[in-house]
Amino acid sequence: MTDLIRRPAAPVVDADAIRTYAGIYVLKKMDLKPADGGVVFPIGLPAELSPIDEVLADLSSRGLVEMSRWRDRWNLTKAGLAHLATLIDEATDLIDEFDDDELPEVVAELRRRNLDPLRARFLWGWYDGEFDDLLEFQRQRGVAEPQPLWAYYLTDDEFYAELARDLA
Repeated sequence: MTDLIRRPAAPVVDADAIRTYAGIYVLKKMDLKPADGGVVFPIGLPAELSPIDEVLADLSSRGLVEMSRWRDRWNLTKAGLAHLATLIDEATDLIDEFDDDELPEVVAELRRRNLDPLRARFLWGWYDGEFDDLLEFQRQRGVAEPQPLWAYYLTDDEFYAELARDLA
Protein backbone atom coordinates (compact mmCIF):
# COMPACT_ATOMS: atom_id res chain seq x y z
CA MET A 1 0.00 0.00 0.00
CA THR A 2 1.68 3.20 -1.16
CA ASP A 3 -1.12 5.66 -0.50
CA LEU A 4 -0.52 8.06 2.32
CA ILE A 5 -3.19 8.30 4.94
CA ARG A 6 -3.92 11.93 5.69
CA ARG A 7 -4.91 12.63 9.23
CA PRO A 8 -6.26 15.95 10.38
CA ALA A 9 -3.76 18.08 12.19
CA ALA A 10 -4.18 18.28 15.93
CA PRO A 11 -6.39 21.18 16.95
CA VAL A 12 -4.57 24.36 17.91
CA VAL A 13 -6.88 24.90 20.89
CA ASP A 14 -9.34 22.75 22.78
CA ALA A 15 -13.10 23.18 22.99
CA ASP A 16 -12.88 25.23 26.21
CA ALA A 17 -10.51 27.72 24.60
CA ILE A 18 -12.71 28.00 21.52
CA ARG A 19 -15.70 28.70 23.78
CA THR A 20 -13.66 31.35 25.62
CA TYR A 21 -12.50 33.11 22.44
CA ALA A 22 -15.94 32.86 20.87
CA GLY A 23 -17.36 34.32 24.07
CA ILE A 24 -15.03 37.30 23.79
CA TYR A 25 -16.19 37.79 20.20
CA VAL A 26 -19.86 37.50 21.19
CA LEU A 27 -19.48 40.03 24.02
CA LYS A 28 -18.17 42.59 21.53
CA LYS A 29 -20.99 41.84 19.09
CA MET A 30 -23.53 42.29 21.90
CA ASP A 31 -21.98 45.58 22.99
CA LEU A 32 -21.98 47.18 19.53
CA LYS A 33 -25.05 48.75 18.01
CA PRO A 34 -26.40 46.82 14.99
CA ALA A 35 -25.47 49.77 12.74
CA ASP A 36 -21.85 49.31 13.89
CA GLY A 37 -21.77 45.55 13.33
CA GLY A 38 -23.44 44.50 16.55
CA VAL A 39 -25.74 41.53 16.79
CA VAL A 40 -28.91 41.00 18.82
CA PHE A 41 -28.97 37.38 19.93
CA PRO A 42 -32.54 36.14 20.38
CA ILE A 43 -33.14 33.57 23.10
CA GLY A 44 -34.07 31.04 20.44
CA LEU A 45 -31.12 31.34 18.08
CA PRO A 46 -31.68 30.83 14.35
CA ALA A 47 -29.88 27.89 12.74
CA GLU A 48 -27.07 30.06 11.35
CA LEU A 49 -26.15 31.08 14.93
CA SER A 50 -26.63 27.68 16.58
CA PRO A 51 -22.90 27.23 17.37
CA ILE A 52 -23.20 30.28 19.62
CA ASP A 53 -25.81 28.59 21.83
CA GLU A 54 -23.17 26.84 23.93
CA VAL A 55 -21.12 30.04 24.07
CA LEU A 56 -24.06 32.02 25.42
CA ALA A 57 -24.78 29.30 27.98
CA ASP A 58 -21.16 29.52 29.16
CA LEU A 59 -21.27 33.33 29.33
CA SER A 60 -24.55 33.09 31.26
CA SER A 61 -23.09 30.62 33.76
CA ARG A 62 -20.29 33.12 34.38
CA GLY A 63 -22.80 35.95 34.92
CA LEU A 64 -21.65 37.91 31.87
CA VAL A 65 -24.92 37.71 29.93
CA GLU A 66 -28.51 37.03 30.89
CA MET A 67 -31.76 36.16 29.20
CA SER A 68 -34.33 38.88 28.89
CA ARG A 69 -37.58 37.03 28.43
CA TRP A 70 -39.40 40.36 28.18
CA ARG A 71 -37.29 41.35 25.15
CA ASP A 72 -36.72 37.74 24.00
CA ARG A 73 -32.97 38.22 23.71
CA TRP A 74 -29.67 37.89 25.50
CA ASN A 75 -28.29 40.99 27.22
CA LEU A 76 -24.92 41.92 28.63
CA THR A 77 -24.84 42.20 32.41
CA LYS A 78 -22.89 44.79 34.38
CA ALA A 79 -20.30 42.06 35.02
CA GLY A 80 -20.22 41.38 31.26
CA LEU A 81 -19.55 45.04 30.53
CA ALA A 82 -16.80 45.12 33.17
CA HIS A 83 -15.24 41.96 31.69
CA LEU A 84 -15.40 43.49 28.23
CA ALA A 85 -13.64 46.62 29.54
CA THR A 86 -10.89 44.41 31.01
CA LEU A 87 -10.46 42.63 27.67
CA ILE A 88 -10.26 45.96 25.85
CA ASP A 89 -7.59 47.12 28.31
CA GLU A 90 -5.65 43.89 27.76
CA ALA A 91 -5.82 44.33 23.99
CA THR A 92 -4.85 48.00 24.02
CA ASP A 93 -1.94 47.27 26.36
CA LEU A 94 -0.67 44.66 23.89
CA ILE A 95 -1.04 47.03 20.97
CA ASP A 96 0.59 49.92 22.81
CA GLU A 97 3.57 47.80 23.80
CA PHE A 98 4.14 45.77 20.64
CA ASP A 99 2.71 47.79 17.74
CA ASP A 100 6.12 48.70 16.33
CA ASP A 101 7.74 45.29 16.88
CA GLU A 102 8.15 42.45 14.39
CA LEU A 103 5.90 39.47 14.98
CA PRO A 104 8.66 36.91 15.72
CA GLU A 105 10.02 39.26 18.42
CA VAL A 106 6.54 39.73 19.89
CA VAL A 107 5.92 35.97 20.01
CA ALA A 108 9.29 35.34 21.64
CA GLU A 109 8.66 38.03 24.25
CA LEU A 110 5.17 36.73 25.03
CA ARG A 111 6.54 33.22 25.46
CA ARG A 112 9.37 34.54 27.63
CA ARG A 113 6.71 36.10 29.87
CA ASN A 114 4.76 32.83 29.84
CA LEU A 115 1.84 34.53 28.05
CA ASP A 116 -0.23 32.82 25.37
CA PRO A 117 0.70 34.20 21.92
CA LEU A 118 -2.56 32.88 20.43
CA ARG A 119 -4.61 34.80 22.97
CA ALA A 120 -2.60 37.93 22.19
CA ARG A 121 -3.11 37.36 18.45
CA PHE A 122 -6.83 36.83 18.96
CA LEU A 123 -7.28 39.90 21.16
CA TRP A 124 -5.31 42.08 18.75
CA GLY A 125 -7.43 41.08 15.75
CA TRP A 126 -10.62 41.21 17.81
CA TYR A 127 -9.90 44.70 19.09
CA ASP A 128 -8.72 46.27 15.85
CA GLY A 129 -11.67 44.92 13.87
CA GLU A 130 -9.80 42.38 11.75
CA PHE A 131 -12.41 39.76 12.66
CA ASP A 132 -15.50 41.95 12.41
CA ASP A 133 -16.34 40.29 9.09
CA LEU A 134 -15.10 36.72 9.30
CA LEU A 135 -16.03 35.96 5.70
CA GLU A 136 -13.86 38.85 4.52
CA PHE A 137 -11.11 37.69 6.91
CA GLN A 138 -11.16 34.27 5.20
CA ARG A 139 -11.06 35.82 1.74
CA GLN A 140 -8.12 38.05 2.63
CA ARG A 141 -6.28 35.03 4.01
CA GLY A 142 -6.88 33.04 0.83
CA VAL A 143 -9.02 30.32 2.43
CA ALA A 144 -9.92 27.98 -0.46
CA GLU A 145 -13.52 27.36 0.61
CA PRO A 146 -14.61 30.13 3.00
CA GLN A 147 -17.31 29.33 5.53
CA PRO A 148 -20.03 31.96 4.89
CA LEU A 149 -21.65 31.59 8.32
CA TRP A 150 -19.50 33.47 10.81
CA ALA A 151 -20.73 31.58 13.89
CA TYR A 152 -19.64 28.27 12.38
CA TYR A 153 -16.21 29.60 11.41
CA LEU A 154 -15.71 31.27 14.81
CA THR A 155 -16.29 27.97 16.58
CA ASP A 156 -14.28 25.83 14.16
CA ASP A 157 -10.68 24.66 14.55
CA GLU A 158 -9.86 26.17 11.14
CA PHE A 159 -10.19 29.75 12.41
CA TYR A 160 -7.72 29.15 15.23
CA ALA A 161 -5.39 27.21 12.97
CA GLU A 162 -5.40 30.22 10.65
CA LEU A 163 -4.45 32.51 13.56
CA ALA A 164 -1.75 30.10 14.68
CA ARG A 165 -0.14 30.26 11.22
CA ASP A 166 0.79 33.86 12.01
CA LEU A 167 2.67 32.70 15.07
CA ALA A 168 4.72 29.94 13.50
